[in-house]
Amino acid sequence: MTIADHASTNLSGCDDPMLRARGLSTDEAERRLRQYGPNATSDTDPSAWRVLVGKFVAPVPCLLEAAILLQLLLHEYIEASVIGLLLVFNAALGFFQEGRAKATLSALRSRLALNASALRDGTWSIVPAASLVPGDVIKLTLGSVVPADVRIREGVVQLDQSMLTGESIPIDAGSGYETFAGALVRRGEAVAAVIATGPNTRFGSTAELVRHAHVTSTQQKAVLRVVLYLAGINGGIAALLVSYAWYIGLPLDEIVPLGLITILASVPVALPATFALASAIGAQALGKRGVLSTRLSAVDEAASMNVLCVDKTGTLTRSELSVAAVVPFGRHSESEVLMWAQLASSDGGLDLVDAAVRSAASGRAFTEKPRRDQFVPFDPKTKMAEASTIDATGARHRVVKGAFAYVLAIAQASPDASKKAAALEEEGFRVLGVACGTADALRLTGLIALSDPPRSEAAGCVAKLNSMGVQVVMVTGDASATAAAVARATGIKGAVAAGPIPKIVRPEDFAVFAGVLPEDKFALVKAFQRAGYTVGMCGDGANDAPALRQAQLGIAVSTATDIAKSAAGLVLTEPGLNGIVGALTEGRIAFQRILTYTLRSILHKVWQVSYLAVGLVITGHAILTPMLIVISMITGDFLAMSSTTDNVRPSEKPNTWKIGRLTAAGVVLGLFDLAFCTGVLLVGRNYLELDLDRLRTLTLVNLVISGQAVYYVIRERRRIWASRPSTTVLLCSMADLLIVPSLALVGFLMAPLSRTIILGVAGASVLFAFALDEVKVRIFAALDMR
Repeated sequence: MTIADHASTNLSGCDDPMLRARGLSTDEAERRLRQYGPNATSDTDPSAWRVLVGKFVAPVPCLLEAAILLQLLLHEYIEASVIGLLLVFNAALGFFQEGRAKATLSALRSRLALNASALRDGTWSIVPAASLVPGDVIKLTLGSVVPADVRIREGVVQLDQSMLTGESIPIDAGSGYETFAGALVRRGEAVAAVIATGPNTRFGSTAELVRHAHVTSTQQKAVLRVVLYLAGINGGIAALLVSYAWYIGLPLDEIVPLGLITILASVPVALPATFALASAIGAQALGKRGVLSTRLSAVDEAASMNVLCVDKTGTLTRSELSVAAVVPFGRHSESEVLMWAQLASSDGGLDLVDAAVRSAASGRAFTEKPRRDQFVPFDPKTKMAEASTIDATGARHRVVKGAFAYVLAIAQASPDASKKAAALEEEGFRVLGVACGTADALRLTGLIALSDPPRSEAAGCVAKLNSMGVQVVMVTGDASATAAAVARATGIKGAVAAGPIPKIVRPEDFAVFAGVLPEDKFALVKAFQRAGYTVGMCGDGANDAPALRQAQLGIAVSTATDIAKSAAGLVLTEPGLNGIVGALTEGRIAFQRILTYTLRSILHKVWQVSYLAVGLVITGHAILTPMLIVISMITGDFLAMSSTTDNVRPSEKPNTWKIGRLTAAGVVLGLFDLAFCTGVLLVGRNYLELDLDRLRTLTLVNLVISGQAVYYVIRERRRIWASRPSTTVLLCSMADLLIVPSLALVGFLMAPLSRTIILGVAGASVLFAFALDEVKVRIFAALDMR
């Protein structure tokens, strides 16, 4: 099916000579605009209100909302208000950070073609590209962008469709040729009829694929799994706790607050905000490396990516032609072949073939270069350009340069010329023939092999990615021979696949996928995902956009089209691929920071609920009040968000969210913490003989001080002293250690506690930290947590 089929019923009048001479009338154009809509793709971003509401219906907000409702029923309005503020803070932080990312993307967006020259009412005029309709007659000129899918009626143009098809070599198009919206006119001028607009164009069809491409982020899955694990563990403990309270005859007015305290103690209230903040800080660091994050989750995905699908044209290669080899025949030298080829090339302009020949010839010295007398530019019908030259003796020569098969048809050649040309084509090169002689007797002087050369940093980037545990796979629409040649030049090793994409595929099966259509790239990403891989897709063209959106991490290079940037999670703003390595590094740093906070949340939430049960058994009452829990949440959970700025080491290999192992480590370390805190509680009751209110204050002070000790143990995967915390972490720790103990000293919002007891808890917590560090090292080693 050709692109004309999208609007075939609307073009019946396009061949009408009168319509071709006058174009559409203004009234007819307006009628068709109402019928077919504007020549633009619709915005797929959800509304701001929908995004904001979504921040209040996730698992963590729902638990907080349940706690607020319960507190309102108990007439605890102050506590409900504080938790409500925490809930709004969580939502606002995520909403505004994502809004900043979308603002960055909006700044990158610009129409591929803002205006077009259209024939309306018999007059050529400049109209907005969005107002074009099927049947419009438009003019394509040098340097312009094709504003819609069109069929050329008159004239000849050279079209660069690399951003749409992935093919780096321009196409010479004449009457009857159909081309796509977004193609660039490199040379010539033509009149064309619009055959498809908006979502019916090849560009719009790609946008539809983007709209339906979706994958749940690793970050979303991690938050949900943490909440589910905590709900499962703490839910069981809470049920036993309430049952025991009922069994010992605790009054209902104490059982209900106990249930509320259990809910509050179970919720990792700041976890979503911490994920967003860590990703935002990572996005800022990426910006300094020349990488823009259009979605905050992309920072986290960069840490987990273990397969990178890379488009060839414009990503691994420079999307430009250069002379890769020169094969002379007979007594001619390489320099002579380039000399004759240069004579049959234009002296300037946008023709990529002529530019490549000029560039190669510029470094050669020619002893007796003839003077060019006449020049005929490349003719797409004959596939050749030619020139007439006069040498120093006054002899006239005819020079021809063009597609090898066409030159061979009019020139004599050595017997092995075809064999050598075929060998070059098998290596992925585009082969030109160069012939010279008299007007009636031409002889083939040599062959010129053209290639789209790899970027200078491509091989180094591929090697670095491999060392970081990321397997690089090339995906291209080019032929197998061309793809294999580029793969060898860039260090991508493995088999070449050219055929249907399997339902499930692994990088060890194939390293190169050739002859791939846009839909195939999309399917390939899904095939890797079905095999369990976290997939990154790097590309630049509109044909890459669906795969960029489907991949967990889509990366658009600096020369990418609008739609590719819109679909990607990361956009490189500087040429080259080094930004990808920087993105992985920053992503892994952000991951380690989030991992520390998540482990702390699991450890503390399991410990707190368990400690409530122990306190109930020891004292016969709830050992914490709702107000004390809220104070703990503010000073503990939110100040611990400073871990998003901590000094950490990026992982050497891709990270994965091993929530099961993370929970196991948190539970084991939490049990040791529970034992320590239980000991402090027993000392307070049996040795210091504190009453219930002071035991509650002691519990809060112990929770804060020992919590800081535990944080400094788990922030480092090695020994506790292996790295220095960031200044922000140290300041937040000082604030946490000052706020609650100060409130305890003066007896504000809690029963007073003596300075001696507070200092005693602090000293015991320091000793406990070094003992727990020994346990941590062994647990992390056993669970392979790095």
